[in-house]
Amino acid sequence: QVQLVESGGGLVQAGGSLRLSCAASGRTFGSYAMGWFRQAPGKEREFVTTISFSGGSTLYADSVKGRFTISRDNAKNTVYLQMNSLKPEDTAVYYCAATTMYPRSSARTYDYWGQGTQVTVSS
Repeated sequence: QVQLVESGGGLVQAGGSLRLSCAASGRTFGSYAMGWFRQAPGKEREFVTTISFSGGSTLYADSVKGRFTISRDNAKNTVYLQMNSLKPEDTAVYYCAATTMYPRSSARTYDYWGQGTQVTVSS
């Protein structure tokens, strides 16, 4: 069992930055690849990025490539999402998730989910 708790969301102006964190419980954090997804009102949950077990490999959705950076600290059981050059279309609830497979961009392949954190980007 893995419990995930996101933090760091908020309201930011277009062009600004936010850093999301996702803290995981348990001693097996390094056994999971981690991902970030987002869901805007009225839309399906969409893949944002994923990072491998050790953090040596990452994959990004085209919509965030070059603006967002995922990283992890296995000693702290935490995964991060640094979001720069934010756009109003980045507004969504952001979820972190854990999976035993890498790389995976389908939400159905993730086993554990956090409760989500709201990110709102004003124009």
